[in-house]
Amino acid sequence: MKRFGSLLLAAVLGSGITVGTYELLDKDERVVRLDYSDGVPTAQVAYHVNEAGEVIPLDFTEVAEKVTPTVVHIRSTRSRTTAQRDPQYFNPFRDFFPDWAPPMNRGPLQSTGSGVIINPNGYIVTNNHVVQDAEIVEVTLHDNRSFKAEVVGTDPDTDIALIKIAEKGLPHLAFVDSDKAKVGQWVLAVGNPFNLNSTVTAGIISAKGRAINIIPSSSEGGSTAIESFIQTDAAINPGNSGGALVDLSGGLLGINTAIASPTGAYSGYGFAVPSNIVSKIVEDLLNYGVVQRGWLGVSIADVNSQLAKEHDLKVFEGSYVQSVSENSAAADAGIKPGDVVVKIDGLRIPNNSALIETIGRHRPGDKVKVTVNRNGKELDFDVVLKNRKGEVAAVKVEERKGLAALGITVEPAEPSVLKKLDLKNGVIVTSRGTGKVARYTDIREGFIITKVNDTPVNSPEDLNKALEKIKEGEIVTLSGTYEDFPREFLYSFRK
Repeated sequence: MKRFGSLLLAAVLGSGITVGTYELLDKDERVVRLDYSDGVPTAQVAYHVNEAGEVIPLDFTEVAEKVTPTVVHIRSTRSRTTAQRDPQYFNPFRDFFPDWAPPMNRGPLQSTGSGVIINPNGYIVTNNHVVQDAEIVEVTLHDNRSFKAEVVGTDPDTDIALIKIAEKGLPHLAFVDSDKAKVGQWVLAVGNPFNLNSTVTAGIISAKGRAINIIPSSSEGGSTAIESFIQTDAAINPGNSGGALVDLSGGLLGINTAIASPTGAYSGYGFAVPSNIVSKIVEDLLNYGVVQRGWLGVSIADVNSQLAKEHDLKVFEGSYVQSVSENSAAADAGIKPGDVVVKIDGLRIPNNSALIETIGRHRPGDKVKVTVNRNGKELDFDVVLKNRKGEVAAVKVEERKGLAALGITVEPAEPSVLKKLDLKNGVIVTSRGTGKVARYTDIREGFIITKVNDTPVNSPEDLNKALEKIKEGEIVTLSGTYEDFPREFLYSFRK
């Protein structure tokens, strides 16, 4: 990663917390600045002293004034075909889409959410589900100016997306270290619930490292979702998705993503993606155009009293290694089934969520120190992480082109089938694996693809060429039919 040294130190709200400003080169060789704070003030008291020396109750006006101009309103527009989604996506907890409705009439679908400006030149972080499959993304700033936004990149495995508007000199937030955040500390949630602009609510961090099984895996070969949410009781409502969770310095602690609610409205708890995950995703999307995910290569289970008794473990928390993949980073380092991972780089690992989050913040080729408990003794292993292919090299965007990105295999449709369906051309889907088709559509094996956008498809080569001509971020529409259900189907998703 092309990252240059600290360029600036400054105080934040008189708290004594310093900010480091870093510059990155994005994949198009443009310089992008991101700000990071060195710590997280925890506000141990509920009162403070004003300039006159008077003790007054703690208030959040200064933080709110700093943060609200950095939180934007996002409206996404998509056609009804691009809105075809897995009906169980985010089902246990409601999406923050107050405008979302079943396809009962014609016309485009619109959904709304929030976003956080993280760079003065228009880079904005939001949730992937706020902008996923959108044909038009519109951003409204705190001062009511509106801009069309481009989607720079997305990471469905963390539900994070990076978008950009063509504007400079914008107020923005610095990332703070979410590892230093403590349960019980004050936080503010800022967003646009119910289409209201810049709403601020206060609460505390209720828990860390929460996995709520709300993000669907992007792989059929095992879970790839990374869930280790910050849980807060600050009120979060529909429209807050993609908004900011900040500490009392105004530093960005997380991106609000979900609520625990039977009704879709606030009823006690909200969940935010930690800033340490978010900042890593942003850096990867800027530098590589795709997220770089380090893999340990183990299957794991949460340690509890029952598991500890069953396997005669000497510890009662951690991540139990059930199996180790061949040629994986863990296998190379000497980690074995039966080990319990208790620390990574000195950070406590109480459960699977903590392990997945910590490893997920690293890239292939990164070295981490993994501490395991083996038969009551702690052992340290220096592990060089790999990608899912078993390589230490970074994943390249070029490796995800064409049919490879779709995750399907096709072959020419039988002439007799084409004749039966009165089709002149088409290829048939023979298998569906990991990829965008499985992630974003309901395409089944047996689907006959006749067109990609407006380009007819006569062979697998035609399909691949048509896909490669479509630019990253543009909409791909696959037209076709099924032999057993002969009507036209359209499946759309963003490349």
